Amino acid sequence: MGREQWKKIWVGSAGNMVEWFDWFVYATFAVYFADAFFPKGNETANLMNTMGIFAVGFFMRPVGGWLLGRIGDRKGRKAALTLTVTLMSASAILIAAAPTYAVAGYGGVAVLLVARLLQGLSVGGEYAASATYLTEASDPKKRGFASSFQYVSMTAGQLIGLGLQIVMQRSLSDAALHSWGWRVPFIVGALGAAVVFYLRRSMLETEVYEESGAARDEDRGTLKALWAHKREALLVMALTMGGTVAYYTYTTYLTKFLSKSAGMDKSTASLVSFCALFVFMCVQPLAGALSDRIGRRPLLITFAVGSTFLTVPIMTMLKHAGTFWPAFGLALLALLVVTGYTSINACVKAELFPTGIRALGVALPYALANALFGGTAEYVALWFKKAGAESGFYWYVAGCAAVSLVVYLTMRETRDIDLHRVKDEPLRTQAEPVPTN
Repeated sequence: MGREQWKKIWVGSAGNMVEWFDWFVYATFAVYFADAFFPKGNETANLMNTMGIFAVGFFMRPVGGWLLGRIGDRKGRKAALTLTVTLMSASAILIAAAPTYAVAGYGGVAVLLVARLLQGLSVGGEYAASATYLTEASDPKKRGFASSFQYVSMTAGQLIGLGLQIVMQRSLSDAALHSWGWRVPFIVGALGAAVVFYLRRSMLETEVYEESGAARDEDRGTLKALWAHKREALLVMALTMGGTVAYYTYTTYLTKFLSKSAGMDKSTASLVSFCALFVFMCVQPLAGALSDRIGRRPLLITFAVGSTFLTVPIMTMLKHAGTFWPAFGLALLALLVVTGYTSINACVKAELFPTGIRALGVALPYALANALFGGTAEYVALWFKKAGAESGFYWYVAGCAAVSLVVYLTMRETRDIDLHRVKDEPLRTQAEPVPTN
């Protein structure tokens, strides 16, 4: 890839990293601020309430997917990416300044809720805008490799959040973290978002969007245009189902699971997640490059088979891991399985749609699937735990992966699909000629 393509990937990825840092530090630091916004009492109940608000943010993602996906298709990928980071910065500031229950009663919960709604709007558009941008900005023969940097940057955002948590755990007392320390990452996130806003204002639009003529199509980015591609939209939802549940299980929920269920201290649980996620981040480009050689479906199928049959034994053994190394090995195995989905799902979804509906086509169905499955994963896990049937959640994750496996086995390969097609043109590969009027 040329220098200009690398620059686009860097700017798109840097913004994505900050977006997901802000999104994930809520879940990462929830164990410290859960009691701050609710009456003291049942710690698990307060954490469930806090994660319930986390899930509410997911239910705003379809709205953000529709709104920002529409902007991405009508005004360009750059416009959508700039707006997403503005919304995320505002939400981070709100959480950092939110009053506690002792100060404002449930007023703090209201501020927290508004902030999560804004984050939901932002991330609902960020995923699709960055997936579309990275896919369109790359060499056609290296789209899997280039788009894998979406999850590299997402995971980097998580790692920075986890790393910050580990540093704070070792430099502040537990009381200080519960009192005021949990506000620090949200201040950091707001400052990072301001820097990214500056970078994105000067970023270049993708040539695929500029050359396709999609900007002159009056139906671009509309629900009417998306309805014409309803089969692809349903496909995005179905192929996302298993991947998003598995991803959130082994990323945002893992630290809490190791702490609350496996009995590890919080600092060790955080270190396990950090180390496993670091290796996971590093293998994303390798898997993306592999998909450019052998296709997307083999990786998706490998993920679904592994997640269907390995989730229950991995989670069962994690609960009894006890120490760092066994927990790290099991967590890494799980994340390597998930890599078959995360490394390429961005480009697979973008490849399904023509240019004039690509951002909305990726955004809305993906956001709906995340609202139904990804955003509720932790809440479902805690519900099973509270009901005394925690292993039921393991089977739930495996079942979601099994549904996606059926989809992967029956879908067509997308690796060689031409991204320059517009509106209602049929799918064609890069080797096929573009029809002329």
